[in-house]
Amino acid sequence: MIPGLVSVTFRQLSPAEIVSLVVDAGLEAIEWGGDVHVPAGDFRTARDVRARCADNGIAIEAYGSYYRADGDFGPVLATALALGAPRIRVWAGTKGSAGQPDRAAVVEDLRAVAALAGGEGVEVAVEYHADTLTDTLDSALALFEEVPALKSYWQPPVGATVDDALAAVPALDPVAVHVFSWTDDGTRLPLAAREPLWRPVLAALPADRHALLEFVRADSPTTFLQDATTLHTWLKTPPQEATT
Repeated sequence: MIPGLVSVTFRQLSPAEIVSLVVDAGLEAIEWGGDVHVPAGDFRTARDVRARCADNGIAIEAYGSYYRADGDFGPVLATALALGAPRIRVWAGTKGSAGQPDRAAVVEDLRAVAALAGGEGVEVAVEYHADTLTDTLDSALALFEEVPALKSYWQPPVGATVDDALAAVPALDPVAVHVFSWTDDGTRLPLAAREPLWRPVLAALPADRHALLEFVRADSPTTFLQDATTLHTWLKTPPQEATT
């Protein structure tokens, strides 16, 4: 798999500092967030970040927008194109599947933006996330049937077990996973603390997918580098070798 970073892990850092940190960590890709680092419509910043990544041999995994199927997608797509992002991450609405008053409207919007982006050679992928139409595996799979052009991300929901993960990940076939370690109350842990979850999840994914670090302890570059070392070890060592 391809190791990388979700830039919103370090909202307090500049794009230049993030690229430097990713190089130091030996990672290969960055998903750039649209809330701080590359705001929608800021094409100059998008082009500057694109050039900085290219100069440092860092791939752009995606443009991490906060588009929620309820606004103007045009500036989001234009910014992704300026950034050179092959994919745009969006959210499937603003409410969970049990409380969404108009699922059809969200589905139609996602169908439209996927077609618009696809016309420019850009994928659209949705979070696997609470308070959206991908808050359960059944609802997510129904959404992908309704909008076949959509791709999926995956991250461990609160309370997810290894069995939950190994049911969801093959079914969703995500383009990337957001890799982090925390307790059910949101306390962040060293990444190594969730080895029993992440080892089998990473082993279940094809080699061309991205494993993107996110949510490090105390938003600290030092703990990020420690987690990056853990991720490299997992990706280089097959699970059966790790237990012998």
